[in-house]
Amino acid sequence: MSSTTVPPTIPVMVPWLGEEEAEAAADAVRSGWVAQGPRVAAFERAFAGHLGVEHAVAVSSCTTALHLALIGAGVGPGDEVVVPSLSFVATANAVTYVGAVPVFADVDPATGNLTAATVEPLLTGRTRAVIAVDQGGVPVDLDGIRAAVAPHGVTVVEDAACAAGSVYRGRPAGAGADLAAYSFHPRKLLTTGEGGMVTCRDGALAARLRRLREHGMSVSAADRHASAGGASVLETYDEIGFNYRMTDVQAAVGLVQLRKLPAMVARRRELAARYRDLLAGTGLRPVDDPEHGTTNYQSCWVLPPDGAPDRAELLARLAAAGVSARRGIMAAHLEAPYKGAARVPLPATELLTRRSLILPLFHTLTEEQQDRVAAALRAALG
Repeated sequence: MSSTTVPPTIPVMVPWLGEEEAEAAADAVRSGWVAQGPRVAAFERAFAGHLGVEHAVAVSSCTTALHLALIGAGVGPGDEVVVPSLSFVATANAVTYVGAVPVFADVDPATGNLTAATVEPLLTGRTRAVIAVDQGGVPVDLDGIRAAVAPHGVTVVEDAACAAGSVYRGRPAGAGADLAAYSFHPRKLLTTGEGGMVTCRDGALAARLRRLREHGMSVSAADRHASAGGASVLETYDEIGFNYRMTDVQAAVGLVQLRKLPAMVARRRELAARYRDLLAGTGLRPVDDPEHGTTNYQSCWVLPPDGAPDRAELLARLAAAGVSARRGIMAAHLEAPYKGAARVPLPATELLTRRSLILPLFHTLTEEQQDRVAAALRAALG
């Protein structure tokens, strides 16, 4: 290799998948049952057990999980839902799906999360819910927000898309929420390729969400096949539902991934601590644990210091050095569907979405690769 050749590019994220997941998926295929079936039910039980919650309902994505959670919370046309603009656009879109209006709140610049102080001024007589996001895996202060909105009769839905493996006040993030939604997209620690989960405390609500994910069907295909009556069991359709099912192939992978989750979190936290050491003295502010919990470092984002080159220039310099960093979290209120929708200034949101960037962090990242990232970032900062 010549002295001018750049080594292979270091990606932002690589899922930790291996032979065990491949074999589990193959077993599902060999079983002949590849649609929603017994492995989905097993994954739901295992996930609920991991969190210590009563009910978990597997679905096709976190977006569909949020949609069903809002329906379960009774949100509908004419209602308002307070959400962070600093989140993937699916958070606001789910509100729009039920005919409600997303009301954008600012975030804590240290965590990227909503707080009671940013939510409370936006509550009106039309506010039906708040979606509190665990941004990048940093656990949101759920208790603080819930205490602020409880006198108004407002439901808090936790968007825990990034938070599998994070901890809030000694419990898994999302475990204390009335309704929480999780993502199993490949950018997340625990992946099933695509997929999501809704968790809740109420058994009747969980049963309704299971019906809604399968066209509103009163008896699922898996339950019908497993019943003594078999094909003679006739289902009914009592409300309009959706096709939001997870497959047994995905669930088989999810069961393996769930067993590996503690090791994933431990490794990512080890790497994040090493980044802090490697980047000490640069003026970069890395995301860190909040006082009320620990993050899984689903995203390792940093905020460059004042006077640093703008983010586009930093990303270009990193790319030239073979480092595939990414822009920080998007701001929905700056995108076309929600342009002009913000009712209050969002200075922390706009600072973070304009300047922050996400560094490579994944289970198999080597120290040599991490050294390259840190050296390239130091050089990019000048």
